[in-house]
Amino acid sequence: MALGLSALPAAAQQIVLAAGDAGESLQEELRQASLIFALEEEEQPTAQDYVAAAQADYRRLQTALYNAGYYGGTVSIDIDGREAASIAPLGAPPSIQRIVVQVDRGPQFTFGRAVVTPLAEGTEMPEAFRSGERAFTAPIRRAVNAGLDGWRQQGRARAEVVGEDIVARHPQEELDVTVTLDPGPVLTFGPLIISGNEAVRTERIRQIAGLPTGQVYDPDEVETASNRLRRTDVFSSVVLREAEENGPNQTLPMLLDVAERQPRRFGFGVEVSSIDGLTASAFWLHRNLFGGAERFRVEGEVSQIGENLEAIDYSLTANFRRPATFGPDNDLFANLEFEDVQDDLIELRAVQAELGLSRLVTEDLTISGGVGYRYGEVVTELRDVTYQLLTLPLTLEFDRRDNELDAQNGYYADVTATPFLGLENADDGGRLYTDLRGYRSFGADDRFTFAGRLQYGAIIGASADSAPQDFLFYSGGGGTVRGQEYQSLGVMRDGAEVGGTSFLGAQLEARIGVRNNLEAVGFYDVGQVGSGEVPEPDDPYHAGAGLGIRYDTGIGPIRLDIATPVTGDDAYGSVQVYIGIGQAF
Repeated sequence: MALGLSALPAAAQQIVLAAGDAGESLQEELRQASLIFALEEEEQPTAQDYVAAAQADYRRLQTALYNAGYYGGTVSIDIDGREAASIAPLGAPPSIQRIVVQVDRGPQFTFGRAVVTPLAEGTEMPEAFRSGERAFTAPIRRAVNAGLDGWRQQGRARAEVVGEDIVARHPQEELDVTVTLDPGPVLTFGPLIISGNEAVRTERIRQIAGLPTGQVYDPDEVETASNRLRRTDVFSSVVLREAEENGPNQTLPMLLDVAERQPRRFGFGVEVSSIDGLTASAFWLHRNLFGGAERFRVEGEVSQIGENLEAIDYSLTANFRRPATFGPDNDLFANLEFEDVQDDLIELRAVQAELGLSRLVTEDLTISGGVGYRYGEVVTELRDVTYQLLTLPLTLEFDRRDNELDAQNGYYADVTATPFLGLENADDGGRLYTDLRGYRSFGADDRFTFAGRLQYGAIIGASADSAPQDFLFYSGGGGTVRGQEYQSLGVMRDGAEVGGTSFLGAQLEARIGVRNNLEAVGFYDVGQVGSGEVPEPDDPYHAGAGLGIRYDTGIGPIRLDIATPVTGDDAYGSVQVYIGIGQAF
């Protein structure tokens, strides 16, 4: 009968943690370690659940005390006047009224002897793992890991712990720790054995991984090879590990298990601005076009969709990328783009093709370069011109944002230099564009975020008349100054407003978390267009400001910005609305 009743819901009426003079931090650690307190979040736990949790908590709470450096503490768990440890496994009462978790932390120990031996030359032990420091268990784990990592960096992949001598000396309130390591032999990378692939060729996977077979083992090379494979976006899972047994002549075979993604993907996006109209885009992607992890993407965009159908802009791009070309960190790329732009200050039809290589220098830094051809037909107030160019695009991208779509900390830099040779109706010169962004969050859970963006562009070596007119700079719209019309600001030349040979823009945002998935934003944008390589103080500029809301979807925030111009004849006289996915920058 008792067994049947214990299976019925019987939530404890009161659960108390009595931890004496333990501080708030230690009490919170004890609560986090306890299964009893975790049951408070469950729906209708039974009395048997509480008894089972209490009996498991003795060890869990002692471990929490050890983690905090208390090696002489005691734990008692009282369930309605009975010690939990004395209750038979199936002898739970039909109901429970009160549970008291009594913890006496005891004295906090310090390290007496703190040794990990032997150590590879140059291995640095944690500052917290030394005689006289508080004897938390975390520094012990860090010290052991540092010792093992030191040997692994020397090519000794089989380094392991072979002895542990940990003694708590209660009269002295000290903990003596001696951990003995066996470095093992120096090993070299053996064959890479690949499994799990179906559509991607094995030899191409080996080329992309770039694991240096025959060289001395290096754990950094293992991590680098894994990251190279993940960056292709072809695999949903990449697991690279050492084989259990060494190969002949002190070699270490490596086992690679991969799981492939679905090769095809498509998507679409929509962005709405009350002044710029509707922008709709769609793409189709193949992750493994020829069986070698080649990436092919076709994307189309229609923008400025509004009442004036003649002002609609179109673009169509096709991008091909082949990883591990002339080296595991080099990607071959080929791009083809067509665009048709009908703006107030410029009309453009252009075709552009590029072929080049990009190289991942570090995990944060990518550089690329190539050769391109561009054909354009441009109409401005001053003239109509058809031109042809040979371009040499060079790009440096440095990305240390914590989240590409919703950065809270870090910074980002994109510098693009495009030297060009005029083949028809254009002089030789170059176009420079720089985009710098920074993010800093503070407060509880990084609730407050300041974000800033600085943009600079210039035409170098060519005059405003002889440079491609669509290479010139304009300001206004969501990408530069919200609240101002798209590309509404240029410079006056020969009585007409046209693009400038330089541009300077800044965007500032203050983001404040309102709820878990809701954020309020205030922003101020300014842009200036100049007639030289750097805008002068008297060159035209404009600014916009406004408020926004971000709703976090887990993939990226949905953005709503309401902006107004703060300069010009229409200052504060109109309101523009922008809706999109992702932060403004």
